[in-house]
Amino acid sequence: MGDDLYCRQPLCVCILNEGLNFLLVCKPDSHKIFYEWVKELDAMGKIQTLVVKRWTGKRKEIDTYRFVNQVPLRDGEDALLINWCELVTTLEDGKIIYKNAFATNHDITPENIKEVVEAGRARWKIENENNNTLKTKGYHLEHNFGHGKKYLSSLLLTFNLLAFLFHTVLDILDKKYKLIRENLPTRKAFFDDIRALTRYICFKDWNTMLNFMILGLELDLPDTR
Repeated sequence: MGDDLYCRQPLCVCILNEGLNFLLVCKPDSHKIFYEWVKELDAMGKIQTLVVKRWTGKRKEIDTYRFVNQVPLRDGEDALLINWCELVTTLEDGKIIYKNAFATNHDITPENIKEVVEAGRARWKIENENNNTLKTKGYHLEHNFGHGKKYLSSLLLTFNLLAFLFHTVLDILDKKYKLIRENLPTRKAFFDDIRALTRYICFKDWNTMLNFMILGLELDLPDTR
């Protein structure tokens, strides 16, 4: 998966040559020739449409899916044929609240169109809940993580990912960790507190430090039996 920047024939061909699949955002502004094909196919009645009405619990939303298979990604005889789909979500008054389109090598049918679009939109979930957390919530991961001349950047990235993994496991399994995180305003504040404490105090183990923090925050120790 990737954003519109990756939806170009050389990369798509490279992905396919590796035996992989792609599902990439495909915007009209950067794929003018491709969308001329889509417009012509639409005029010929070749674009399939599926409309789904949903109740969110608060309001009614209307999802309009459009899709077509085997469209040239660019001009030229060597153009890669890709499959295209679009989702436009509107309210009952016609106001558009979401619109996006995707290119893929997967065949698109009325039976799988919703699944394909859901997979394409999942990239934003990964971006927001994983990458954005690592960038802005105290892990200090940057787009240009260019430390060292050979392997240092990879090593530091691995440490970041392992830390995030362990913190996720702790948040699921460790009652003391969860209690402290719930009573500190941000993940960054939690990291800053640990950094300050371990600079001046040598704790016997992780559990001892958590107990110290819980007492310092004047919280009741949870039952961990």
